[in-house]
Amino acid sequence: MEHIDHILIVDDDREIRELVADYLKKNGLRVDVAADGRQMRAFVAANAVDLIVLDIMMPGDDGLVLCRELRAGKHRATPVIMLTARSEETDRVIGLEMGADDYLAKPFAARELLARIKSVLRRTRMLPPNLQVSEAGKILRFGPWRLDTSERHLLATDGTVVTLSGAEYRLLRVFVDHPQRVLNRDQLLSLTQGREAEIFDRSIDLLVSRVRQRLEDDAREPRYIKTIRNEGYVFSMPVEIEEART
Repeated sequence: MEHIDHILIVDDDREIRELVADYLKKNGLRVDVAADGRQMRAFVAANAVDLIVLDIMMPGDDGLVLCRELRAGKHRATPVIMLTARSEETDRVIGLEMGADDYLAKPFAARELLARIKSVLRRTRMLPPNLQVSEAGKILRFGPWRLDTSERHLLATDGTVVTLSGAEYRLLRVFVDHPQRVLNRDQLLSLTQGREAEIFDRSIDLLVSRVRQRLEDDAREPRYIKTIRNEGYVFSMPVEIEEART
């Protein structure tokens, strides 16, 4: 049976929930809705969803809190698109820092949200088509770190598991599959977020900063992800395949 993507819309505005849900259903998606964090938690605890559309400004726990909660639990790999009624860059930056995969500012056209949903789902299921990557199911080792491509998390030398958001994993995976290769911001933005760079778009720099933090890398003198002035970033550490998963 063909899989129908299941989308959960979390927004306290009933009109937006219903309008967006109707539009997405007409375009072949399975859609459920939640009005707040309590309803969202109950729903994801009992149901599998492919993507969550999450409003930032809600009573009670806002979207940023809920996104951070998702990223810290068993739903850390579930894609999240943040909705915000504000246009300031700060909201977008904070949402991406919390682990959102993309964002969309209100007011928005339903067809734009549909396009973003399809883009996020596509890139979470497919590795970049214009950059060949190593076979999935490997342990990729660099320095004292190991990247488990089955579980999609980092392993420290002492066995400590470092959880990665979906965006963090995709960025690190692109880097470790292409060590010693300079990748510019436009390439990285397209590969990890599926869209062209916008003016003043800081999402890649934020992602790099987050991944450096996961790797305990000093941004002033990085060992792993180095900044190449006027060009982009390069992953400078040699990478080895430790073992295959069966």
